Amino acid sequence: MKRKITEKLKEWKRESNGKTAALITGARRVGKSYSVEEFAKSEYKSSLTINFADADEQLKELFVHAPQDLDSFFVMLQGYYGVELAPGNSLIVFDEVQRLPKAREMIKRLVADGRYHYIETGSLLSIRKNTQDILIPSEEREFKMVPMDFEEFLWAIGEVQAYEAVKYAYENMKPLGQSLHRKLITLFRQYMIVGGMPQAVEEYVESRNFKNVDRIKRDILKLYRDDIYKHGGDDAPKIEQIYNEIPAQLAQVNKRFMFSNLSESARYREYAEALIWLVESRMVNLCYNTTEPSVGLTTRKDMAAFKCYQADTGLLISQTFSEKSLAREEIYRKLLFDKLEFNKGMIAENIIGQMLVAASHPLFYYYSTEDGKTEIDFLLVKDEITSRHNILPIEVKSGDAKRTVSLDKYRNKFSNQVGMAYVLHDGDIKSDDRVTYLPLYMAGLL
Repeated sequence: MKRKITEKLKEWKRESNGKTAALITGARRVGKSYSVEEFAKSEYKSSLTINFADADEQLKELFVHAPQDLDSFFVMLQGYYGVELAPGNSLIVFDEVQRLPKAREMIKRLVADGRYHYIETGSLLSIRKNTQDILIPSEEREFKMVPMDFEEFLWAIGEVQAYEAVKYAYENMKPLGQSLHRKLITLFRQYMIVGGMPQAVEEYVESRNFKNVDRIKRDILKLYRDDIYKHGGDDAPKIEQIYNEIPAQLAQVNKRFMFSNLSESARYREYAEALIWLVESRMVNLCYNTTEPSVGLTTRKDMAAFKCYQADTGLLISQTFSEKSLAREEIYRKLLFDKLEFNKGMIAENIIGQMLVAASHPLFYYYSTEDGKTEIDFLLVKDEITSRHNILPIEVKSGDAKRTVSLDKYRNKFSNQVGMAYVLHDGDIKSDDRVTYLPLYMAGLL
């Protein structure tokens, strides 16, 4: 399971040289611990991993009442784990560090000491109960980890060269041709069905059995719901309500999340804390409506107007359809061959949102009913800002694109702000004087 986080950690090690600790955040089961373990094996003489999820009281006491003399601290730590650490060439990993906030606070002293390198991993690190009564160390460099992207998925299933062809075609704006494009669309549908959770991908690599993969995804969904009630406190019922409602809300023509669908009296302010918890858990990706497309999209967003995507599309598909095995197998087969008659747009939008987040883009969309309905699925800001034309509007089509009514209206209304307009569709690369059409699988390259 080759992951891109490895190269980022190598760069961190080179640049930081022990002056900062790496903090890897992400949802449960996205592969944080595995990636750090592989990095430690390849980059250090020795390493020591402290899993605070199952640490005993004796070990916790060592951090809560850490001696001022760090020599004693390290002697006790090495004795507890039976590992010899080499100054300058050993890594200490704080796994699930949110379970013991005092250990996270201690990072400041440990980094200043300079003997070893440190990586922390965790989820829900920003929620109140995991930060209260501690001083957050400024010596942390955060890396956000998400489900495997399309390129990582292709690496896993042995299709390394396929994505190289995708990148070449994108960079040169040349069609891939019918045969290669058809192959990539099939691979992309496999990715969409399996998703990017490493356990599910590993099972698919080994068995090529969607039923087995689905079982793993449903186990992850159960784990997430258990976490909601274990860590969500008084907001747990509201958190679960929002999470369970994602497929139904995305199936609507207007995919904006409507709290009134939870109950007639429900309002945003009553569910705000529950929504924040879901965002902090990285179980969802929120896409905010922006009232005016400009370089500062964040300053123009409407906090109460958003679309709520499942962070992993494979999980969304399992969450959406029946648990009966025969129904699942038939659904997966039809999804793979694009023969399923249902709202495919919700899955297409969710996977594009997932790919844009993996490429470090914040998610924004545009919706207006002035002069007739205009909706643009995603808005990106160009990497290089100029005086005009900095916003890249994107429409997502679950099939081959034919009409671009909203995109045309949007381009006319905001001609000064709009740069290149894109339509992501099932077809190959093509362009005209109005818009560039790209295959769905190229979303991560934008």
